[in-house]
Amino acid sequence: MNMSPSRPVGEGLADELALAFAPIHKRALGVAVGVMVGLAVFLVTAVSVLRADPPEIIFLLHYFLPGHEVTWFGAVKGAVGAGFAAFVGAWFLAFCRNFVLAASVWIARTRAELAQTHDFLDHI
Repeated sequence: MNMSPSRPVGEGLADELALAFAPIHKRALGVAVGVMVGLAVFLVTAVSVLRADPPEIIFLLHYFLPGHEVTWFGAVKGAVGAGFAAFVGAWFLAFCRNFVLAASVWIARTRAELAQTHDFLDHI
């Protein structure tokens, strides 16, 4: 078994770091999470409509999702409301992550530049 690396250590590290620090696409994350949450609410409500005796907990969704009822039309209204709320939440989460990451990189870069010019500023 050959244990030697196929490329030198550190080569390709910049590509991996660029991928790790890449910003999250806010709209794509929002749409993905919104569609999945909306679909989940619709399916849970649809199963409750089809059951003869729906569980009591499904009726509590109308407190969180205005217009949600245990009917087919209520399932659609609840899915749209939940999907929109999930879109906004996921968009905001991606925005905050991108902002914190950009600020952290900026702080690290500024500290590194100050450390490099520390000697220069001492001689002035």
